[in-house]
Parts: sequence; C-alpha cells; structure tokens
Amino acid sequence: MTESAYQLPKRYSYKTIWRITFPILVALVMEELLGMTDTAFLGRVGEIELGASAIAGVYFTILYMLGFGFSIGVQIIIGRRNGEACESGKGFDAIGRVFWQGVWFLTGLALLTMALSFFLSPPLLRGILKSENIFNAALVYVNWRIPGLLFAFMTALFRAFYVGIRETASLTWNSIVLVGSNIFLDWVLIFGHLGAPEMGIKGAALASTISEGISFLFFVVWAFFTADKKYGLQKMVKPVWEDLKHTFSTASWVMLEYVLNVSVWLLFFLFIEHLGEEQLAIANIVRSISEVPFVFSAAFASTAATLVSNIIGEGHPEGVMTVIRRVVLLCAITMLPLLVFFFVCPNFIIGLFTDIPNLVSDSVATMRVMCVAIAVTLPWNVYLQSVAGTGDTRVCLRCDAVALAVYAVYCTIIIGILHSNIAVCWTADGVYSLCIWIQCAIYIHGKKWVNKKI
Repeated sequence: MTESAYQLPKRYSYKTIWRITFPILVALVMEELLGMTDTAFLGRVGEIELGASAIAGVYFTILYMLGFGFSIGVQIIIGRRNGEACESGKGFDAIGRVFWQGVWFLTGLALLTMALSFFLSPPLLRGILKSENIFNAALVYVNWRIPGLLFAFMTALFRAFYVGIRETASLTWNSIVLVGSNIFLDWVLIFGHLGAPEMGIKGAALASTISEGISFLFFVVWAFFTADKKYGLQKMVKPVWEDLKHTFSTASWVMLEYVLNVSVWLLFFLFIEHLGEEQLAIANIVRSISEVPFVFSAAFASTAATLVSNIIGEGHPEGVMTVIRRVVLLCAITMLPLLVFFFVCPNFIIGLFTDIPNLVSDSVATMRVMCVAIAVTLPWNVYLQSVAGTGDTRVCLRCDAVALAVYAVYCTIIIGILHSNIAVCWTADGVYSLCIWIQCAIYIHGKKWVNKKI
C-alpha cells in the first residue's frame, strides 16, 4: 500500500499524538527545572559557581547519557513489541522481559561508571579546565552528583517503559515529585536554611542526587500498584545473555549517539571557558534558557520515535512519513510562540537566572541568536528520533558523528581562531542541528529502513 492510500488509525491522530506528548513534555520541562534551579540559585552565589556548574553539569550529563541512551534503545524495542502485540493480541509479556534485561544492564553500568569517575574525574577535569577556581568547584559538584547515576538510570528505564507502551501519564507526577523535592533541597542545602550547613555548589549537587533517589522510589511504587500485569513487569526476570545481547545490539548505538550529542555542549563550553569566566557564565545562562524550547523538541521527538516504532511493528511502514509530518507540525505550533516571547523579552527571562547586572545585559544578544537558531532548525530532533524509531540506530550515530565533526571545525574557526563574541559563537548550535536534519531527512525519504528487524 502506498503512503497516499494508507489512512492512519485514530491512535495516530493529532489528538492522540498530543495526548502522548503532553505528559512527556511536562516531565521533561519539570526535569529541566532540576538544572535550571541549580543555575538560578548558583547565579546568586557567584560567577565561579555558575561557570563551574555548567562544566560539571555537562560532564555529568555525558555520563548520564550512557544510561539514558540505552533506555531509549529499550524504548524503541518496547514500542516495536507493543505494536506487534497490539496487532496480534498477544505477546505483551515480551515487554517485561526487555525491561528487566535493561535493569540488569543499567545497574552494572551505573556501578562501573561511578567507580571509574571516582578515579578519572580529577585528572580529566584538570586537563580540560584552565581556571583553578573553576576546576575546584567543578570537582566538588561532580563528586557529590555522581552517586545519583544509579537512580537516574533506573528512572530513565521506567520512562522508556511507559513511553514505549504509549501510557505516559505517570511521567507528569514523577516529575512533579522530582522537581519539587529538588527546589526545596536546593533552598535548604545551598543557602543553609532550616538549620542545615551552607554548602553552596556542593549543596546543589547533593540536592539533585537525593531528588533523583526520591523520583526512582516513586516509579517503583507507581509501577507496583498500577502497571498492567500483562506486561510482566512485576515478575523479576533473571539476566539472559541472548536477550541482553539483542537489546544491546540496538541500544548501544543510541548510547553512543546520545553521548556524542551531549559532547557537543562540553566541547562548546571548553572553547568558551578559555575566553574567560564571565563568558562561561553567560554561556551557562543561555544554555539553561535554551533547554526550555529544547524540551518541547525532545518531547515530540520521543513521541515520534515511539509511534514510528509502533506503526512499523503493526506492519504499516507506509504511515511513517505521515506520523513524522504530524509530529513536526504540532512541535512547531507549540515551540514558535515560546521562541518569539523569548526573543522579544530577553531581559525578563535572563533576570530569572541571575541578578548580576552585567551578566543580564551581556546575555541578551546571545539569547536572541539562540532563538533564531532553534526556530530555523526546529524539526531536526524529530527526524533524528524518527530514524531511531525505525530501528536503524547505527544511522543515528553516524549522523551525530558527522554533525559533531562539522561542529568542531566550525567552533575551532569562530572561537579558537577568530575569537568571536559569545553571540556569534552560538550560531554553532544551528550549524550542528541543520547538519543532523539534512542527513536524517535523506535517510527517511530513502526508505532503506522499511525491512529493518529488531
């Protein structure tokens, strides 16, 4: 059946796409508030703490993306199994088996990553940071933040399960718990309220770690009482090498792709750090603001990955392009008004993150460049995750690797050689996104993924 002749079922309607996306969006917005809260609080502590949290935060995120990327691979497989089970009316228990193999793998990965970080983080940070003050503060943050990896990995896995089966309501409640606890703990631990010691940047890291533990416990309780038993989630499944190998064959490429994706930010901040502490602080503020429109993109991209995987599992690859177009349209409708508001009222938004006058005024031009770059390349993330949804995750890695290489060359020229101001430097973000979008569009329209099995 051709694409034009195929009519998508109602479960792929605009209304359904929004119903699936909205809880993911709320969850991601709330979780981004985790980092934004740290930025807002530390912006009132000092430039060094603000800049150090930027470097350390991206460093932690790269490690986190190892587990998160694996969970996205699990989500894609769960989506495919869910589509197959919905079509045949049986086989839902395969979803639980995939989930439990993810539990065993991510537990081992978290413990290994934490152990390696303890020994390797000091020399790594020492080697990439120029400022001694930034190094000391960043190392403190990392040491108190790393223990939260295990909780963060498990939470990501639960999210993969619920998004994969297209039941996303729990994500909203979990995120409210996560962010609510983090805001309260930031206030207590950073500034030393309610009799707690004033811990500064150490308090920001500890607050995030404790909040992620609370978030994980919420998902455990929620799944125990509400998850449909047909998925087999409540029944522990022992590690099975063949199942782990199969899951890893899909998820490993997503892991590497997500690490590369976040490495873009680390590379950017390392370039900016050599321009000075104030420039780094400005970059951190604008990056934190940019996360707001990005989570809209990420929410719709996650929905696209799941729906593409589901519809292929149902045996209707001809509906994939229609799904992608619908997701992109809804993404544009929700994101563009937000970007216009940010562009028109930059001082108000920046003022939420710092009360240091020169940082507010110096961040305006950079923020406006950021808005334009995101608007021009808006569909890139939806296309990237749609490629992942086809199951050909190796292509995602290739697209990201090419884009990162172009990005590195671009940054070397405009920052390392030309020493451009921070606003001009931010155009690199648009270059990176555009490079990914072009590659993914070519692949999707080429339809080499139609017979891909996972």
